[in-house]
Amino acid sequence: MRVEGAVVLVTGASGGIGAAVVSDLAARGAAVLAAGRDPAATGRTAASTGAVPLVADLASPDGPAKLAARAVAVHGRVDALVAGAGVGWWGSLPEMPEDRIDHLLALNLRAPIMLTRALLPGMLDRGQGRVTLLASIAGLVGVANEAVYAATKAGLIVFADSLRLEIAGSGVGVAVVSPGAVATDFFRRRGAPYERRFPRPVSPVRVATAVVDTLQRERDVVVPRWLAVAPRVRALAPRAYRSLARRFG
Repeated sequence: MRVEGAVVLVTGASGGIGAAVVSDLAARGAAVLAAGRDPAATGRTAASTGAVPLVADLASPDGPAKLAARAVAVHGRVDALVAGAGVGWWGSLPEMPEDRIDHLLALNLRAPIMLTRALLPGMLDRGQGRVTLLASIAGLVGVANEAVYAATKAGLIVFADSLRLEIAGSGVGVAVVSPGAVATDFFRRRGAPYERRFPRPVSPVRVATAVVDTLQRERDVVVPRWLAVAPRVRALAPRAYRSLARRFG
């Protein structure tokens, strides 16, 4: 898909990876719709890039449908969706409040699915489009104390695989970007800082570059790329992988 002139809806655009994606796309000549929950932060992203701000609560039951309708109303179409909104939570599963479980499932998994469902018919009718989902390395290998977060990201990955088969040959592409640790406020907001010495967090700009690449070329990407070895080892030698994961976290 050609990015220049394309109408792209980016969720999670109030900061972090989403804001970096908006900036990258705007610089390449895309007509960007920047969606976020925080009106002030979303407005700042839009003002600095020329994007159209759309404030939305995607965790609410009708949030995705309302956002999709508003996004289509701006230019009459949406050529690509970048589903970047998401949230984490750190701690043991028994300690996780039920409302936090519901929130993660709604925002991280249900919202991207419902947005895709709402926007996909228009893309299929036009015979072109892209859906890029922001997952995580946690969805490929699992992470202790982030069971629900990892489950939501694994769900996105399998959703993308299934949808890709379902719409094969339609002209609409589906891709997943799975970052490792990223230097954003994510860790502070999940309730625990990132304390590992390795791997070091990558910049949100680096992830944004990978996201934009998936719009131009349909392919799944792990950022940084070398992290893709972890799910490969897990698939080939699951017992050995689990032993290493317990030892090194």
